[in-house]
Amino acid sequence: MTKKIVSLLLFLLVWTSIQAQHDFTEVDKWMNAHAEDMGGRLVLQVYKDGKIVYSHSVNKMNFKQKMVVRLAARKQGKSVDMEDFTPTTKLQIASCSKWLSAALVMTFVDEGKLQLTDTVGKFLPVLSKSGKGGITISNCLSHMTGIQSPDLKEDLKEMKDLNNMNDAIARIATFPMEGRPGLVFRYSNTGLQIAGAVLEKISGKSFEKLFAERIAAPLEMKNTDFGKGKVALPAGGASSTSNDYMNFEIMILNKGVFHGKRILSENSIAQMQINRVNSGVKVAYTPAETKGAGYGYGEWVMGNATVSSPGLFGSYPWVDNNKKYCAFLTAFYLKSDGRQEKYAELKKLVDQSLK
Repeated sequence: MTKKIVSLLLFLLVWTSIQAQHDFTEVDKWMNAHAEDMGGRLVLQVYKDGKIVYSHSVNKMNFKQKMVVRLAARKQGKSVDMEDFTPTTKLQIASCSKWLSAALVMTFVDEGKLQLTDTVGKFLPVLSKSGKGGITISNCLSHMTGIQSPDLKEDLKEMKDLNNMNDAIARIATFPMEGRPGLVFRYSNTGLQIAGAVLEKISGKSFEKLFAERIAAPLEMKNTDFGKGKVALPAGGASSTSNDYMNFEIMILNKGVFHGKRILSENSIAQMQINRVNSGVKVAYTPAETKGAGYGYGEWVMGNATVSSPGLFGSYPWVDNNKKYCAFLTAFYLKSDGRQEKYAELKKLVDQSLK
C-alpha cells in the first residue's frame, strides 16, 4: 500500500471520527435551504476543540444570480467568476475587514508604541486644524469619533478615487462633527481609516505591509490582503478565504494565541470585546443586521459572549466564548433584508449541533 493511500485512509478515519462527534444534519438542511436566497454559493466552517469539526459548501446559483455576477464583473472590468465556492475561494469581505484592522492596531498597543488614549491630532495635524485632534485611538476603533460620516458604500466608492492616505485624512477633516468623541456611535469607515493613517505615520510603512507582517504572516493567512489600491481601506478593503479568516478567529478564540505563538496579548483581546456603547452614548447609525448588539474594537459584542464582524456582502464570522468555538459563513450577495434573522437561526443550529 502506497504512502498516499495510507495518508488518505488516515484522513478519512479522522474526519469520520470528527463528524461522528457532532450531528450537523440540521445545519446541512439550513445551508441547502438558504443558498439560493443568499447569492447561490455558501461555505460554512466551524472550529472547536482544536480542529475544524464542520466544513461544507453549497453551490447552486440560479440564472438571475449568474446574470448579476456577469454584469458586476463587466462593470468592474474583471473576469467573470462562476467557480464553485470552497474554503480556499478568495472574496471581498467588506466590513469583516474591521476586525482584522482593529487587531493590527492592538499589536502596536501591545508593544507600547501606541496608547488607546492617544489623541490623533499629535500624529495627524490636519485633524487638529479642523477641530478633530482630540479624538482618541479608542474612539476610532469603536466608531465613536463624533464625526458625521457619509453613507458606507458611497464613502468607500469615493475613497477609492483618492491618491494616498494623506488625501483620505484631508477628506475626513472636512466632515462635520455631530457630537463629542466618545458620546456618539456611528458605524462607519472613518475611525479605522484614521487609525490606519496613524499606524503609517508611526511606523513609516504602508498599512498593507503592516498587516502582512503583523497579522497575515503569523496567522498563516496566505491569501488575505488589503489589495493594491492607492489608498488602503482598513474598514472594508480586505479580501480573504474561509480557511484564512478561520485562522484569525481561532487566534481570537484562544485569547491571542495561534499554533502556540502569541499574536495579541490576552488584555488586548479583552479590550476588543468590551461593549463601548453604553446608555450614555447616542446611536446615530447602526446596520439593521446588528440591531441590539453592542460594539467593542472592530467587532460587534452580543449579549451571550459572542463577538462578530459581518460584512456588507453577506459573510458572517463569529466567536462564541461561552461555547468555546468559532465559525465563518462565506457568502456574496447584496440583499440585506432578513440577514440578522438568518444569522441568528444558523448560529442556533450550530450551537445545537455542538452539544
